Amino acid sequence: MRGEAFPYSNWGPLAAVLGVLLALGTGIVLGVPAILIDDRQAGEDLSSAAMAVAQLAGGLGFLLVPFAIATQRGATVWEAAMRLGIRSFRPSALKWMAAAVGAYLLFSIAYVAVFGAPHQEDIADELGAVPVQVLLIAVAAPISEEVCFRGMLFGGLRERLPGVAAALVSAAIFGGLHVLTGPGAVPPLIFFGFVLALLYERTGSIVPGIILHMLNNSVALLGQ
Repeated sequence: MRGEAFPYSNWGPLAAVLGVLLALGTGIVLGVPAILIDDRQAGEDLSSAAMAVAQLAGGLGFLLVPFAIATQRGATVWEAAMRLGIRSFRPSALKWMAAAVGAYLLFSIAYVAVFGAPHQEDIADELGAVPVQVLLIAVAAPISEEVCFRGMLFGGLRERLPGVAAALVSAAIFGGLHVLTGPGAVPPLIFFGFVLALLYERTGSIVPGIILHMLNNSVALLGQ
């Protein structure tokens, strides 16, 4: 299925970690114009349009930087996509997807039983119409985050670290970057990122992770 040794990346751990920082910075820079031209009074929140554009800009940063890193050394965009784990997968991946869902559900149930339901800032309503919320939260965010945190970050770390260690480090970074949306939601997100990294390891593709990430965000969006 894979056609080559896993991981497929060739940029290494340092470029992977720096790539995350650069992706965050790129997203901020791309979103600044929308914030600056937003027609609002002092002290008012950003408009839904500006929030949506800023959210989209963040997602673009998570896509553009990984592809820029993966296209080094003369790789085409298609080859970069393959290096980032955007590949087909065998039907046997379904059992690993089911295992990932089961593990995440068990962790979530145990976490809520011990610590209570985690509070995470609800930004959906700030993005405007429901179709825009669905596009940004349930579609764009899962794709861009899986490319960045599993394809680029985990892939680069995996070149030097064992699978579990690389999954833990990448998941800690992934979850930690969500701390501003609610500290209580960080541990479940770290576990979610850990499970998705191992799913990539098992299936050789980030597509199963994208699907589960979309499912998770869709459920969260419906519950808001």
